[in-house]
Amino acid sequence: MQPELISIRESDNNIVKLECYNRLDSTTKLARAYARDGYPDRYVIVAEYLGGSDERGMHMSIILRPSIFPSQAGLLSSLATVALVSALEDHTTKKLGIGWVSNVFCDGCQVGGVSIEGKLDNFTSYEYIIITFSVNLSDDNFPPKMSDLIKKVFSTENNSIATIVAKNVISKFFPLYSSLKNPDKCMSLYIKKFILTGTKVKYLKDGKRHTCKVAGIDPKTCSLLLDGKGKERITVTSPTSVVIPKIIK
Repeated sequence: MQPELISIRESDNNIVKLECYNRLDSTTKLARAYARDGYPDRYVIVAEYLGGSDERGMHMSIILRPSIFPSQAGLLSSLATVALVSALEDHTTKKLGIGWVSNVFCDGCQVGGVSIEGKLDNFTSYEYIIITFSVNLSDDNFPPKMSDLIKKVFSTENNSIATIVAKNVISKFFPLYSSLKNPDKCMSLYIKKFILTGTKVKYLKDGKRHTCKVAGIDPKTCSLLLDGKGKERITVTSPTSVVIPKIIK
């Protein structure tokens, strides 16, 4: 099936091009191939279904060719997650929140998240970065009637719900992306939407799992702050060092 091609002019007057599919094996894989072939900045791949799954979702990979330092790229995941949650709030009345680093929860259950990968051109810049947004759009959490309201905002008739949600995410993402070098506003939004504070998680150290309680987020580095035994404060920088439950009570 041939994709639908859509162009959007964003608030900063840059053009975003969307290649929209009903089904793909992986939006990230296709975006990676396109990035290597020289596709331009802000080229987007969107799919409603992945592989052989019958679960409807919004799966979107954005190719970026940013002029940023590698030290700044770490904040992109947090920034993108804020954009995803902000957009999804337009499509549901249920409570949405962010888990660390980039998981998205709806009424306490994980429904999606953001991943990021990139290729360094040299040690100081990127050839490309790919940000992938993915969320399960079940009718229970995201009723079609909510997306029908968003259709009116974008003046569209025939776009799939996945494409409508993708457009909404894009409209939230790029204004935040443009302020990447001044991330204080983004991080304040991230912390406001963060829902793990007080949650018990497993911290992995020396081959053992230790039960800790989430104390919050470091606003400068987005590191996870944990309280261990005896109120020992632990700073976690790697997602592989902590196990976060899929359901938050």
